[in-house]
Amino acid sequence: MILAAIPAFNEEKSIAKVLVQTMKRVDKVLVCDDGSSDETGEIARSMGAQVISHERNLGKGEALRDLFREAQGLNPDVVVTLDADGQHNPSDIPRLVAAIEAGADVVVGSRFSADIPLKRRLGNKVLSGVSMTGITDTQSGFRSYRGKVIGTLMPAEMGMGVDTEILKLAVDNKMKIVEVPIGVSYEGDTSTYNPVFHGLDVLLASVKQTSIRHPLLFYGLPGFVSLLVAAGLWWWTLSYFREHAILETNVTIVAAAATLVGTLLMAVAIILWVLISVVRESR
Repeated sequence: MILAAIPAFNEEKSIAKVLVQTMKRVDKVLVCDDGSSDETGEIARSMGAQVISHERNLGKGEALRDLFREAQGLNPDVVVTLDADGQHNPSDIPRLVAAIEAGADVVVGSRFSADIPLKRRLGNKVLSGVSMTGITDTQSGFRSYRGKVIGTLMPAEMGMGVDTEILKLAVDNKMKIVEVPIGVSYEGDTSTYNPVFHGLDVLLASVKQTSIRHPLLFYGLPGFVSLLVAAGLWWWTLSYFREHAILETNVTIVAAAATLVGTLLMAVAIILWVLISVVRESR
């Protein structure tokens, strides 16, 4: 069974067209109405989609998590996710499904082959680079997943950083990830998210995910560098004091601050590394 999972928030203008085209290419459609204040949920339900409703807007991450949970109970062969704003073309669904059938676990619809606005292209490239997953279009929500891997990719992020988190989970679990070129439409208003807030949300989520996965590198390396700087400043301070019998106050304060910061960062790195190791082993 091929299942389409669609998160939606205030998309009454586009949801019907998206569902009509999607239903031609899948066996079942799930829609998560993420606290819409318009008729998004009612339209989806009237067209035959199974609808999960949130009483208030919880974010794309929460919507995808509920969609994945519901999908698990339906035991699909392939799960396809796409946006409800009309940006994605459902006619590309067979290509994403074919890549799963060819052996991939996760397939990302890459928009960089399409004629997308320069500011979006640059923004996506920056966020994709920050994610450190090796994927060129980490922010594309048009994807397909092998049904049996959905449980492993259950996200924790509530906001727009969920797309990056899912890819990091796939990389951590050594899944086969491929990218397939897709078309994309930016005609009209195809996004309900402020691009600045979207970018900050994704950036902060990427930083958080990196700090969790690599605490020794993320916190320990800056801490070690800070302690090296502190050692150099202390050596200079003591040498100056021995030679001139004068304590250089400004340098001493900087040395003390660098020592404190370095010690705290090293402590945080070790504590997080131990905690995360325990959690991973318990799983």
